[in-house]
Amino acid sequence: MQSNTSPSLTTSKLMLMSSAVAATAANLYYNQPILPQIGKELGLSSQQLGAVPSAGQIGYAAALLFLSPLGDTVSRRTLIGLLSILLVASSLVAFSANSLFTLVAACFAIGLSANITQQIIPFAASLSTPENKGKVIGTIMTGLTVGILLSRTLSGFVGELFNWRAVFLMSALLAALFGVLLHLYLPANKPTSNMPYPKLVLSMLSLVKQHAALRQSAITGGLWFAAFNALWATLALHVHEAPFNYNAQQAGLFGVVALAGIVGAKVSGNLVNKVGVRNMINIALGLIFLGFAITGIVGENLWGLVVGIILIDLGVFSAQVSNQVRVFSIDVSAQSRINGVYMLGYYIGGAIGSYAGIIAFNAFSWFGVVAVSVVFVGGALYVNNTNGNKTSSNDTSSNNTGSPSVNNSNSKKH
Repeated sequence: MQSNTSPSLTTSKLMLMSSAVAATAANLYYNQPILPQIGKELGLSSQQLGAVPSAGQIGYAAALLFLSPLGDTVSRRTLIGLLSILLVASSLVAFSANSLFTLVAACFAIGLSANITQQIIPFAASLSTPENKGKVIGTIMTGLTVGILLSRTLSGFVGELFNWRAVFLMSALLAALFGVLLHLYLPANKPTSNMPYPKLVLSMLSLVKQHAALRQSAITGGLWFAAFNALWATLALHVHEAPFNYNAQQAGLFGVVALAGIVGAKVSGNLVNKVGVRNMINIALGLIFLGFAITGIVGENLWGLVVGIILIDLGVFSAQVSNQVRVFSIDVSAQSRINGVYMLGYYIGGAIGSYAGIIAFNAFSWFGVVAVSVVFVGGALYVNNTNGNKTSSNDTSSNNTGSPSVNNSNSKKH
């Protein structure tokens, strides 16, 4: 098959990487629909059950700090292979777990090994050409979107058809399959740094200090993701009340509506090089703002809620692809560490948004959630249009359209 990116990244390899990202990211959400089954079999309280999904999220956050940087010093194909083995093993431990401690430990390890996604994304970016970077990242992010949005549906179906243990067995089988395929078909890459591990992790801080574009991207992404999470953390609560009175299963169907994000990721990937990163993000933030405005004005009507969610998801995933094009253009020798910093900012923003959304909903109902989210989006728009990304000669700069251009004259420092 002919390559649409570069000689080392053919269309078939890109599709494999996108599928692997979907299958791996899903592991962070598989346990949520089956928590009642787990609690019933293991005799756990609701408070104890809360530790299960939290363990996976904590493991994922720890991996962003301590595992993501390794992609710059270790062959990414080798690292992905080792993480795949860890994912298979931890899923099998969860499958056979008979105590809360064992299950929580296994979910923490699953979260760690889900760092496969954050190795594949910069790997794909490094194998692409500047002209096709947007399309490549858009394709990978489409896989990520599908994995996140459909994971709960798949888990609930398997758990209902068989039992909760079957979900973790399915996870182990998928991890083994993609682990083998990625090892066989991913191209070999040479590490870009030979920095000792302690200095490698600490260098993430120096990258934040040096690159204003990285700070700008992380803060902007964290702010719009905060708005996104404020919505999804409270949506089920909103539709559970009058006038909707939906049950949990009906509320879960809004995840299908959120698949509009796939369109946003693909469109943004195709247009970002023409429109420019900053302009594309501004357009996306406009869609998010409009979506929240609609849900605030007519959020008690089903059609208003659906239209608003579609616009919000279109905007969020469009902005994410464009922002990552900017991030991966900063320093090609430190892409794994830069991606780790960016995603950590994104992750922190999401956590803050979820908390702020719950507080706002309890105090001011749905209008409070919309108001808080609009503030987050406004902050993202302000930060995106500051000139902080021009303060360093090594940062991603902008041409007349806001498209990224790269200056890596000092990349060997990292």
